[in-house]
Amino acid sequence: MSDRPRLLPLLGATRHGGRDAMTCLYRCGNACDHPVPNTSDNTYFGDLVSTEVTRRGVVRAGAVGALVLGFGGAAAGALAGAAPAAAAPGTPVVPEAAGFGRPGRGVGSGALTFTPIPPNKLDTLVVPNGYDHSVVIRWGDPVLPGAPEFDPHEQTAARQARQFGYNNDFVGVLPLDKQGRRALLVVNHEYTNEDLMFPGFTSQDALTVEQLRVAMAAHGMSVVELERVGGTGQWRPVGKGRLPYNRRVTALSTKFELTGPAAGSAWLRTAADPKGRTVIGTLNNCAGGVTPWGTVLSGEENFNQYFVGGDGAPAELKPKLARYGITTDARYPSGSRKWERADERFDLAKHPNEAHRFGWIVEIDPFDPESRPRKHTALGRFKHEGANVIIAKSGHAVAYMGDDERFDYLYKFVSDKKFMPGNSWVARKHNLTLLESGTLYVAELHQTSAGEIDGSGKLPSDGAFNGRGRWIKLVSGNRSYVDGMTAADVLTFTRLAGDKVGATKMDRPEDVEPSQLTGKVYVALTNNTARGVGSNPKADEANPRTANKHGHVLELVEDRGDNSAETFVWSVPIVAGDPADPSTYFAGYDKTRVSPISCPDNVAFDATGNLWISTDGNALGSNDGLFATAVEGPERGHLKQFLTVPLGAEACGPFITGDNRSVFVAVQHPGEITGASLEKPASTWPDGDFAKPGVVVTWRLDGGPVGS
Repeated sequence: MSDRPRLLPLLGATRHGGRDAMTCLYRCGNACDHPVPNTSDNTYFGDLVSTEVTRRGVVRAGAVGALVLGFGGAAAGALAGAAPAAAAPGTPVVPEAAGFGRPGRGVGSGALTFTPIPPNKLDTLVVPNGYDHSVVIRWGDPVLPGAPEFDPHEQTAARQARQFGYNNDFVGVLPLDKQGRRALLVVNHEYTNEDLMFPGFTSQDALTVEQLRVAMAAHGMSVVELERVGGTGQWRPVGKGRLPYNRRVTALSTKFELTGPAAGSAWLRTAADPKGRTVIGTLNNCAGGVTPWGTVLSGEENFNQYFVGGDGAPAELKPKLARYGITTDARYPSGSRKWERADERFDLAKHPNEAHRFGWIVEIDPFDPESRPRKHTALGRFKHEGANVIIAKSGHAVAYMGDDERFDYLYKFVSDKKFMPGNSWVARKHNLTLLESGTLYVAELHQTSAGEIDGSGKLPSDGAFNGRGRWIKLVSGNRSYVDGMTAADVLTFTRLAGDKVGATKMDRPEDVEPSQLTGKVYVALTNNTARGVGSNPKADEANPRTANKHGHVLELVEDRGDNSAETFVWSVPIVAGDPADPSTYFAGYDKTRVSPISCPDNVAFDATGNLWISTDGNALGSNDGLFATAVEGPERGHLKQFLTVPLGAEACGPFITGDNRSVFVAVQHPGEITGASLEKPASTWPDGDFAKPGVVVTWRLDGGPVGS
């Protein structure tokens, strides 16, 4: 195809779930319009009558150390004796950043007492009574000192590389001091929408090479130093001084180091990098996580859409490329960004291995702006939504991950080395190596009531969607456990390894987050309108609805409360949608008191253990937003809507500070509605002129803990 298809208003504007066609085009290259990449014939295990799982999920994980960011006040006072660290010369190490400990007094009772807001279609951010919000930073705001004033009519790649990038997704906030006055904001910039960025946009082919480079510079990550406003829960960027931590990571020029068993393998070598150890840029960074050692993880997701020339790739490589959603029967796939015009490495006919250098978990150290970010091959390669880490009872670091594709899999990584507590330089240097070597697993979920699942969402006779499961070992260090595949093969083509061992096909597993208070793990399964349709896999107990347009939430409880265990119990506490719909379920809670929710995307916990859920693609016809619910006790399942984002936007993040006083949310793609442009915006959030993605913070007016 010679041109990126131009979107026309009023013609099929709503696509999959509640997403607009423009979002489908730019965010994932119309992934749902392509054939399902997973064509494997994985069969499910039937009923396991010996499984003991109750309707309310009473199997509990053993208590683990709560790893909540300690922000100021009583919460910071709970940190056990933080001694100053001895930093290596020239390396800024902030010992308070390692202050992860049990939440102290002042974080609230945990009761979610706010009055839920109603669904709406307003072009503004709406929060409950008694709360306020402000924009922390938006597209084009300065990040690096000396960044020029933002002007979309005069934008260049050099300017954008010094400014806040586009379409912010993951948000992490790491403290810089014990008083909770300063912090570092770390944000992913997932993708660009040239329709809404460039004046007079007509097509990708009509863009200049410099404009393509602007788009590349708008991808990546930003690190921004923040300061608290007075004694409130509000935060703003520090506007003066050297700003030594501020940083932009881009798809244009930032160098990344590859680590782990696949680094240097033949699959990762290119003409520009014959050693296969250094990658330029990061792509489509979606969710992520903050590690217990004070770094940030970022997941490379829909990287396939950036490559062309799959039809010219070597024949033996085409099945592997196709499994990752890369078109191999045409030069230009639907939604192609045409980046090969600016950098030929995106042409697979010339550089077929370049695609293998994306789809990894990235780790960045925000406290060392001179450090090179790393891509950890030990955690496998797929469409990573993100990764979240908990320290198991054994002391090993455990990372949970989802592959955001219809009918793809859940994964877990367990480090070889053990976490070293404390905040000395020796401990931090050791912990920075934890994700470089370990064991990678994929999940297989067994069912208790397989014969009763009819796709309607009706609960089986035992009163719950539940079962047992096991983690199937794929690779450990340099040893592969998958027949016919080396360790480098398994890690580079992890989806194919999951196919071979019979992993369970899920409904778009996105964010996967362990509770630092209980060790239980929660999975956002956003939707899958292809479930049970045509020849696609039918509904099963872990994915209980046909044509699942609203999604659900899965809960995993590792055996013996050990996050490094190889077996677990699972259940589905939330089946999303309108509570009036009989196919929905909210952990058995009275559905007349529950907020409607559709398409759960990201999950997070506050300091008292409440689960917060943001949505993407609300198929109920209202704006996306942020919700909260207890996951333990009598209020388990009482889901309440906390905020809504503006028209056309998705709610990303979220992040609740360890003192429970601030809720950060990324407002991604506001006004991304078919027919919109920079000159004729569908949203004017946040400044009243044209739509700008940005990060928002919300706080209680009386200074108390959020939610309570």
